[in-house]
Amino acid sequence: MKQNPTKQPKVSVIVAVYNQERFIGRCLRSLLHQTIPHTDYEVIVVDDGSTDRTAYALSLFTDRFDAPIKIITNESNKGLPASLNRGIQAAQAKYVVRVDSDDFVNANFINFLQFFLKTNQYVDAIACDYYLVDDAENILERANCIEKPIACGIMFRKEQLFEVGLYDEAFRCHEERELRIRFEKKYQIHRLELPLYRYRRHNNNITNNTAQMNQHLEKLVRKHMIESK
Repeated sequence: MKQNPTKQPKVSVIVAVYNQERFIGRCLRSLLHQTIPHTDYEVIVVDDGSTDRTAYALSLFTDRFDAPIKIITNESNKGLPASLNRGIQAAQAKYVVRVDSDDFVNANFINFLQFFLKTNQYVDAIACDYYLVDDAENILERANCIEKPIACGIMFRKEQLFEVGLYDEAFRCHEERELRIRFEKKYQIHRLELPLYRYRRHNNNITNNTAQMNQHLEKLVRKHMIESK
């Protein structure tokens, strides 16, 4: 059954990917096997100029049944925040959530988050707890998304993201912290105490690049006059 092109999706899932041929398939399969109809959400994948076989891996998902996947390709590598912004700008839904290309999610991930936002108008954004997993998808720990925040698994109201200015593209690292600082000056991120997100720890995580992380942390401190942590 094909998607009804006139139906507006309720949720836009943004996946920025760069050289993740190994994990992107697992990520997209988890997003395709959600407990809401494909017509209720879209998955916008922004390929940030990958030089490995990521493009081929993505091509395997573009002609599948009523798959709600849209591919946007950057001709050159623009960086994570620029790719995320491009995805958000292309989003058709009122709710937006980011999923990283090396992570995956529970089958109820989209449904539960969007239902919570829909039925609680006082909530600006909702984050879910997550499991930290290794390469073999073994669970290492369960994490509280407020005590140990990550960039993903947070569903926003799209108009509020535009209001605060989206991601600052000058931050190739700590882009999520920088956005969160601006967002929480006016809005609040609430917690859904369900581990619906799977955050993968592996050797290629950008957070393993200590020099780059420290450089952008210094930039974050200068911009917002916060304490370095």
